[in-house]
Amino acid sequence: MKKHLPLTNDEGEVREVKAEDFKKARPAREVLPEILGKSMSEKLLTRKRGQRGAQKKQTKESVTVRYSHDVIEYFRSTGPGWQTRINEALQEWVLQHR
Repeated sequence: MKKHLPLTNDEGEVREVKAEDFKKARPAREVLPEILGKSMSEKLLTRKRGQRGAQKKQTKESVTVRYSHDVIEYFRSTGPGWQTRINEALQEWVLQHR
């Protein structure tokens, strides 16, 4: 019987996965409790495919707002995350004007 080959080498490079590797694979129901612990794996495995978990309270509310062109142009020019920066600027203004 062949010795089990690790999927990665010492440098962390993943080797080619072959059909015999898949034959030795174990179902997630068996492996997840070992990796995540029993209670966490039970939560994951009891959900149906595509089913979401319990929703947390929303921290933001979606609204439509119209800003002047120069404001949008400035924040967009700051790169990805520009909408978050608008939110932070408004939060700072609210704290200063309470």
